[in-house]
Amino acid sequence: MDVLTQYAWIVWLVLILVFATIEVFTLEMTFLMLALGSVAGLISGLFGIPWWAQFIVAAVVSVALILTLRPSLLRMLRRGGDPARSNIDALIGAEGSVVRTVSPSGGQVRLQNGEVWTARLSPITEQSDVAVGERVLVTGIDGATAVVVPIERSTEQ
Repeated sequence: MDVLTQYAWIVWLVLILVFATIEVFTLEMTFLMLALGSVAGLISGLFGIPWWAQFIVAAVVSVALILTLRPSLLRMLRRGGDPARSNIDALIGAEGSVVRTVSPSGGQVRLQNGEVWTARLSPITEQSDVAVGERVLVTGIDGATAVVVPIERSTEQ
């Protein structure tokens, strides 16, 4: 058993490397806390503590870090998110002008970002067709089709 205590530092180094590598790919901070607990186990082993006590030290430090440090690290990590809307979210609420008459079954609009989309009237509108040149507002995206309402219609509500 003395040999196990003598070479436990190798096991701790391997665990630290494995946990740190997994953390790079997950970014959930759990494996970082386990790696830091392994560092505590390694340090305790350098002071001559038996292998079973090193394991207990590593486990206690890991659990303590998971319960105390991890939540604040996750908040800091997620706080810096980009508030800009993208993809479909950026199109909802966009204005456009009708390029080819839009009816409940189809048509085309040029959105404010310059893209031309196939479009159809939203079922909430009572109008049957929107003529070329009229302004519309995108209320949804259905596949590759923009669901639109005439701007005059949307401002009355």
